[in-house]
Amino acid sequence: MNKILTLILVFFLTISAVFSNPNINARTGILVDFHSDEVLYEFDADAQIYPASMTKIMTSIIAFDLLEKEKLSLDDMFVVSENAWRLSQSGYSSMFIMINDQVSVEDLLKGIIIASGNDACVALAEGIAGSEENFAEMMNEKAIEIGMTSTNFTNSSGINDPDNVSSVRDIAIMSKYLISNYPDFYEIFKEKTFTWDRTGGDPIKQGNRNPLLYKNVGADGVKTGYLAVEKYSLASTIKKKERRLIAVVSGFPTKNIRSSDSLKLLNWGFRNTSTFEISKNKETYFELETWLGRKETIKAVSNEDFYLTINKKNIRNFKVSLEYQGPIVAPVQEGEKIANLVVSNKDKIIKTLPLYAGEDLKKVNFFRSLATSLNYLIWGDV
Repeated sequence: MNKILTLILVFFLTISAVFSNPNINARTGILVDFHSDEVLYEFDADAQIYPASMTKIMTSIIAFDLLEKEKLSLDDMFVVSENAWRLSQSGYSSMFIMINDQVSVEDLLKGIIIASGNDACVALAEGIAGSEENFAEMMNEKAIEIGMTSTNFTNSSGINDPDNVSSVRDIAIMSKYLISNYPDFYEIFKEKTFTWDRTGGDPIKQGNRNPLLYKNVGADGVKTGYLAVEKYSLASTIKKKERRLIAVVSGFPTKNIRSSDSLKLLNWGFRNTSTFEISKNKETYFELETWLGRKETIKAVSNEDFYLTINKKNIRNFKVSLEYQGPIVAPVQEGEKIANLVVSNKDKIIKTLPLYAGEDLKKVNFFRSLATSLNYLIWGDV
């Protein structure tokens, strides 16, 4: 017989948010749920931008990747070239390294991420790849690998170059990749200060340029940007309990608006939407009835993560249903598909997730099988 067990998501929510657009004063932007990848809000998100210092997210990713693969160590020392040093003298944001300084990878990364040092970017790039041009090739290869389709990197810092381009959608993809794949190294992005004990002078203490880190709102990254032609930009993220949102916006007219409107966009997302964990790989399971099995139930498990983001005004229209032909007839091998988890909005199916046997189910012996079958024929009771 066909059994459909309907599991209705019940939410006791007091909805007071106003479901209007957040009205952001910038040229292009996007707001994405970290877990579900749902785009909550966007405006001209594929327009070409000059990513400025948001480029440094990819510079960090390349280094983190090599660190994870043990091809690089935080204690490795790189010698500062004249090329890198000149950037510290040209008026750009800098770590203030000196020619022939030997600087550790750890200090260079902090100089890049916290102090936004362009000089540190060049020193790291040259130390890893021999030249900044070679390093930019590594950056572009990684961009393609992680699904960035509108990006071309020509340098490690994002300083003026008409061919160093991206989009806010790509920057959001890159930011998620950073947070997902390097959680330990990502901790650097929330550090508020970095002190560089420079050669030939007093130590220099610089603050993180991300304004949201100082607002006690759950922000822990990621990177600001500024170019005269692009104005102000910010890739930002806030985590509240288990939920995280990522916002990337470019073309803010002022620093203050960059800060206030980025926070406005993120808060709008938290107020107006909710994200729910529907299934977790190998963790979400359901107990299904069995027929002629040595156990009365069998675990059905999901083999993938699936998160659903819902606009709060539409929550009551969604449901999650468990569908299977049951009871499940023994024998069953672990990994065999035995059910579906169906996510729907009214009559529209959003997602169908296959569920698999999380264990072997052996059949009872012949005599017990016969007795069970006779009992069913007589009493209709399985």
